[in-house]
Amino acid sequence: MQLTGHITPESLMSLEAYTKWRKLHKPDIITHRKLRSVQLGEHVNLQFESETTIRYQIQEMLRIEKIFEEEGILDEIEAYAPLMPDGSNWKATMMLEYTDIHERKRELARLIGIEDRMFVEVEGHARVYAIADEDLDRENDEKTSAVHFVRFELTPVMCASVKAGAAVKVGCDHTNYPAHKVVEPDTLASLASDLK
Repeated sequence: MQLTGHITPESLMSLEAYTKWRKLHKPDIITHRKLRSVQLGEHVNLQFESETTIRYQIQEMLRIEKIFEEEGILDEIEAYAPLMPDGSNWKATMMLEYTDIHERKRELARLIGIEDRMFVEVEGHARVYAIADEDLDRENDEKTSAVHFVRFELTPVMCASVKAGAAVKVGCDHTNYPAHKVVEPDTLASLASDLK
């Protein structure tokens, strides 16, 4: 999978090429996803996206749906490419994970608005709160969704601090889910590579 900084139909593999590539490289993608995951408390998992994770997602959708015509390929790129960080931000898929269906229903009702209370804090700088669900609203008056898409927009000074080695904390200050965690060095190194 060649990273180009911009996903186009020409930069994606054919279904045949991807099927061969996938057999050899799926464990690498799983490792990359794990490296870019931050578990916040017991039930919130932030999967920070990258060009690698987004390319993989697009290729998987093309494979599963057997899409090979340009219009369909462009539709998949249009759906997923906005989730790729673009140099001044981190973008993540935020999952609220509850195995028990009754607990999940109860907690999703208690956690309305949680996506807006997620933050990153670069050492020496103010918190940056998530810009959530820019594509569509994922909650209603009764509950929030189990999946949200969040973007953390950083200033140039924050980006420079991260690249210079500043620590980063990820957190949530929702009344019903207060939690924070310092991002592990390996994960932070991967996230720093997203910044210009």
